[in-house]
Amino acid sequence: QVLLEESGGGLVQPGGSLRLSCAASGSIFSINTMGWYRQAAGKQRELVAGITSGSSTYYADSVKGRFTISRDNAKNTVYLQMNSLKPEDTAVYYCNADPVITTTGRRLEAWGQGTLVTVSS
Repeated sequence: QVLLEESGGGLVQPGGSLRLSCAASGSIFSINTMGWYRQAAGKQRELVAGITSGSSTYYADSVKGRFTISRDNAKNTVYLQMNSLKPEDTAVYYCNADPVITTTGRRLEAWGQGTLVTVSS
């Protein structure tokens, strides 16, 4: 069993910053890619940013230059630093790990339960 636990969401004013964290726990041998997705009300879930175990990163065009993804492989933790936040960044942010290789050799995808980010004055 693998669990992803997010933290760091909340209410912030436009132009402000937030840092999201996501820690993976359980029977983990390795994790290839970790990432962040978001889903705004009435919209489909979309990719925000991802980072491989080798620290290659990629971003949605809408957040390039404002968001930074990073990870601590030793802690199985991924971070999302969000700067210059806009009202359109308001969404539930979900952590993703894919694939996760467990200590028993299983290969699976894991999702967190989500953390709400609200950008509003």
